[in-house]
Amino acid sequence: MAIRQMLRRSLSSEKRSNEVPKGHLAVYVGQNEKKRFVIPLFYLNHPLFQELLFRAEEEFGFHHPMGGLTIPCSEDLFVDLTSRLSKT
Repeated sequence: MAIRQMLRRSLSSEKRSNEVPKGHLAVYVGQNEKKRFVIPLFYLNHPLFQELLFRAEEEFGFHHPMGGLTIPCSEDLFVDLTSRLSKT
């Protein structure tokens, strides 16, 4: 396989991984190193998630360093919260 074909394939697969499905939102989570999560939009209406949004507003205002919504909490807390929200 030619190097150009391999590069094209890797770039196209990288592009697909950055896409966000309709009805979802990409957020960045973590205290130091940020990890990207794609969540359903309906999470935004849940009171527990709104508390995270309030914390994000207090810490970052409307300037998010990752270029997307950044949630200032640990990854473990975020995963626990979203797993609870997915069950409702």
